[in-house]
Amino acid sequence: MPETAQFVDPRRWKALIFIALAQLMVVLDATIVNIALPSAQADLGISDGNRQWVITAYALAFGGLLLFGGRIADLWGRKRTFIVGLAGFAAASAIGGAALNSGVLLGARALQGVFGALLAPSALSLLAVMFTDPKERAKAFGVFGAIAGGGGAVGLILGGVLTEYMDWRWTFFVNIPFAIAAAIGAVAVIRDPVESRNTSRLDVPGVLLATSGLVSLVYGFTRAESDGWSAGLTIGLFVAAAVLLIAFVAVESRVKAPLLPLRVVTDRNRGGVYASLGLAIIGMFGLFLFLTYYMQVVKGYSPVRTGFAFLPMVAGMITGSTQIGARLMTRVPARLLMGPGFLVASVGMLLLAQIDLDTSYPTLILPGFLLLGLGMGTAFMPAMSLATHGVEPRDAGVASAMVNTSQQVGGAIGTALLNTIAASATTEYAKSHAAGAPSRTALELQSMVHGYTAAIWWAVGILVLAAVIAITMVNAGHQGGGGAVAGSDEGAAEDAIPVMAH
Repeated sequence: MPETAQFVDPRRWKALIFIALAQLMVVLDATIVNIALPSAQADLGISDGNRQWVITAYALAFGGLLLFGGRIADLWGRKRTFIVGLAGFAAASAIGGAALNSGVLLGARALQGVFGALLAPSALSLLAVMFTDPKERAKAFGVFGAIAGGGGAVGLILGGVLTEYMDWRWTFFVNIPFAIAAAIGAVAVIRDPVESRNTSRLDVPGVLLATSGLVSLVYGFTRAESDGWSAGLTIGLFVAAAVLLIAFVAVESRVKAPLLPLRVVTDRNRGGVYASLGLAIIGMFGLFLFLTYYMQVVKGYSPVRTGFAFLPMVAGMITGSTQIGARLMTRVPARLLMGPGFLVASVGMLLLAQIDLDTSYPTLILPGFLLLGLGMGTAFMPAMSLATHGVEPRDAGVASAMVNTSQQVGGAIGTALLNTIAASATTEYAKSHAAGAPSRTALELQSMVHGYTAAIWWAVGILVLAAVIAITMVNAGHQGGGGAVAGSDEGAAEDAIPVMAH
């Protein structure tokens, strides 16, 4: 295996600026469109039944093609894939912003997902191959982790400002300057080591099985939210996803050059990272959704005020990621940052489960947001680094894609599962309290809040489970160099790679 760690790229810190800018654009897009959706729906005459497709079209393309995008990054080179992803994402955003009907808008969202699936894994894998010194790697992943964790909340702010003071179309157009700046910077300063590419023939059966399986899984959760968990289509999609993904694993274990080498996911530490990150995202996605509606519908906040209300959580994530995670990652085993981080976040979530009609923002929501952000930032940073830590350079793209896949699938599950729980609890509360309600409006609002808190309680439990998995499954030593990752379960001798070999 080539030893690329001997070369230290003098422009790596400049490269980090443009990689982080691209990552921010992708993460922003996950929430910025949510704020603009009501305005876009009214402007283009999108029916309530088709409204969800503005979100779903992106999620299906992005989630379904992430593994393929990661393998393309390993095959083509991460810099080239990164630039192509940026150019395509900008073009798709321009089409979406200029859309005159729902069909064009939905097509643009699907295209954004396609190019986002190229962009996201190539960005993370560029960090993995460019930053090889443990302390520098910690700082770089601290920045990346803060953006990955807090970018969604920033999207809520930016979406509110653009929608309220400009036009919903600017939630698409705003991506264009981000993409142009990142692409120009990438051409100028990013160096992708040629020797780290995986030039093996593309595993076409693996691509087809993985893409169709992940699309079925993500779409199954989307349909569960709208049609119910027992609907025929929902069950059919889950069955199809299980069959396709099992077939995918069977194929990958036999082909010479698999799309996803099983050594990437069977490693105990990476498996623990993927599972715990996916669970944490389930809780986070639900919280963004419920608290956005709570502050706008129940508390009467404007979109802009709602966005700014999330700022303390962003500040907590940045602090946890750069000041705690990055400083301790090279001294403390990842599980001792991830586990406590998720537990601190669960305490913040526990506070937010106490919201009511007259809850004060400074006394309850603010401390809840701060704890949630601090905990998530502390946990996300070492988790994202460990996911690509010690992996062969030729596998960096697919290992990075698995991080994004676990987050994307987690988001789909979180949205569907927690929405279903909230809707059921809301209906039950309204039925049982209809007789003694002072007014219909008061009953509707109280029922809504009860549904939110019921779902947030589930999110608390899910975060605790993420902490348990992180503490019990992740057994690697600290990421400070000096030998192989402790406790690695890479089976074959050729996969026993020094920690900073790439």
